[in-house]
Amino acid sequence: MPELTAAPDAAPRVTGIFIYPLKGAAGIALAAAELDGLGFRDDRRWMIVDGNRQFVSQRTMPRLALIRPALEHGELVLRAPGHEPLTLPRAESALARKDPASVAGRTVRVWNDDVTADDAGAAADAWITAFLGSPAHLVRLAADTVRPVDPRFARRPTDRVAFVDGYPCLLISQGSLDGLNRRLPQPVPMNRFRPNLVVAPTTPHAEDGWRRIRVGTATFDVVKPCGRCVVTTVDQDRGIAGEEPLRTLATYRKVGSKVNFGQNLIHQAPARLAVGDVVEVLETA
Repeated sequence: MPELTAAPDAAPRVTGIFIYPLKGAAGIALAAAELDGLGFRDDRRWMIVDGNRQFVSQRTMPRLALIRPALEHGELVLRAPGHEPLTLPRAESALARKDPASVAGRTVRVWNDDVTADDAGAAADAWITAFLGSPAHLVRLAADTVRPVDPRFARRPTDRVAFVDGYPCLLISQGSLDGLNRRLPQPVPMNRFRPNLVVAPTTPHAEDGWRRIRVGTATFDVVKPCGRCVVTTVDQDRGIAGEEPLRTLATYRKVGSKVNFGQNLIHQAPARLAVGDVVEVLETA
């Protein structure tokens, strides 16, 4: 995106909405989105696990970035270089009808959380195993799974998430990326940071000072800076990891052992929002 040219006092608006149906795979840009009890609808409802039922991400498998999901006619379609598309149903009940073996499910692990998931079936496992070159399983979040948000940062007992790392929404301002790119020898795109919401115009890291915002019909609590990892070094077009921008970020965004960039949000209730919506800052630090 180009450098911001709007007046400093212009109200920030949503300039991008992204979901990532398969954890670790590429994102999908949306013009509008709905928030349900877990976060953005369809966001990280699918996940890859290894033979030890541990989640797999770009941290260890950068080539996951090459899987391109699409939502088509009520189904999730995964496309990857050299492989035929894999089609999966979006609805939990449809998954059970498509492959009865999926109803048995399994317990999988996301960081420190044990989560109940439904198997996607033998064909899906074969597809993802062939793509990764090592045994793997494709699973979907079970309908009755309850995975709470970290109680240190949750705002309500009902705050919960799907297969995201920890929080229902990640927001980054375009100003923050512009400030980083001015420091880099080669600029990086926003997709390195895998946000759900991108907003502009703001000064760099204006979101660090927000504590509660309203966007469309959604009200969010801004609860925690996002500590960044090696996924930010993965070229999302080539599926290859490098050193930047994490190395440069560490020179000016390191707090303790964490390198922070963007803010984690928790929505207060189901809602709808769209590109172009004004970001109303209701409370600041």
